[in-house]
Amino acid sequence: MKKQPTASRRRNLLKGAGAAVAASAIGAPMISKAQTTSLRIQSTWPAKDIFHEYALDFAKKVNDLAGNRLKVEVLPAGAVVGAFQILEAVNKGTLDGGHGVIAYHYGQNSALALWGSGPAFGMDPNMVLAWHHYGGGKALLEEIYKAINVNVVSYLYGPMPCQPLGWFKKPVASVTDIKGLKFRTVGLAVDVFTDMGAAVNPLPGGEIVPALDRGLIDGAEFNNASSDLALGFPDVSKVCMLQSFHQSGEQFEILFNKTKIEALPQELRNVIEYAVQAASADMSWKAIHRNTEDYEKMKQAGVKFYKTPDSVLRAQLAAWDATIAKKSAENPLFKKVLDSQRAYAQRVKQWQNDYTVDFNMAYNHYFGAKRKA
Repeated sequence: MKKQPTASRRRNLLKGAGAAVAASAIGAPMISKAQTTSLRIQSTWPAKDIFHEYALDFAKKVNDLAGNRLKVEVLPAGAVVGAFQILEAVNKGTLDGGHGVIAYHYGQNSALALWGSGPAFGMDPNMVLAWHHYGGGKALLEEIYKAINVNVVSYLYGPMPCQPLGWFKKPVASVTDIKGLKFRTVGLAVDVFTDMGAAVNPLPGGEIVPALDRGLIDGAEFNNASSDLALGFPDVSKVCMLQSFHQSGEQFEILFNKTKIEALPQELRNVIEYAVQAASADMSWKAIHRNTEDYEKMKQAGVKFYKTPDSVLRAQLAAWDATIAKKSAENPLFKKVLDSQRAYAQRVKQWQNDYTVDFNMAYNHYFGAKRKA
């Protein structure tokens, strides 16, 4: 057989390769560069509050994970709607999403306040989140939102440290000091403090300190050392009472318009889901770090912190019992959520009590009075 010249053979090989590439191109689908989807959410918090920072942290995680395919923009409270109008705005699509707490929707259905208000049968905030994600709470929340006809998807995250009783003109020595007090709180805590004799005004975060400064209220609670410092509580009061059952197991809520979320590809919905989980862990670590720093700053600035007397804590529990009895009789969904929490708490608190060592023993061993001496 006559051997083909090298140059000719090379041309034939190139011609064949080109034909193969052309055939492949004809059979393959066209791939276009993905468009960026933008979601605009508003937080319930002033820009200076650490809570707004948590909202920004969540958005950054989504944006980093999604690359150029999804971008979440966060606005502070009041940028589009008021702090208590987030749910309505997200439902209507005025906003794509929101960052806040479920207690702010309390007026829509009293059962919503059970995600955060009250002692949660002794569960800490991380246990309340465990109940929500694994103990049936999520399905119950979806049922409530369906009942009040809102088109939203809710993501709960971020276990908050136990909240103080609040800021006052003088230390609270007994339940008598609560009676007649003009006080700010939200959610079912409104009912608890009302039952204890206070006159309650559920102001949004940015309005609390100005109201205290002008004497419109006598006392107020918000949430934590970092938020309290940023909002200016030490400028108008030098007395803070620590420890309370009114909101001892609260968490954050990230809301999205359901239509907007369901229009996203599944992989981007997964990005949001996993960003929520990552933000939850990150928030709990940051809260420990920042709250303790700001607690020390306020002590150095002359703020006096007192432990809430046990008599006041017991009065809160009694007021809570009266509140949940009344709400359960009025609202079947309230009772349904409460019964689910009760059953879950009985099991997980028994486990926690049996398994968990008393960490104060170790702390006192190293930092207690005898060690200091």
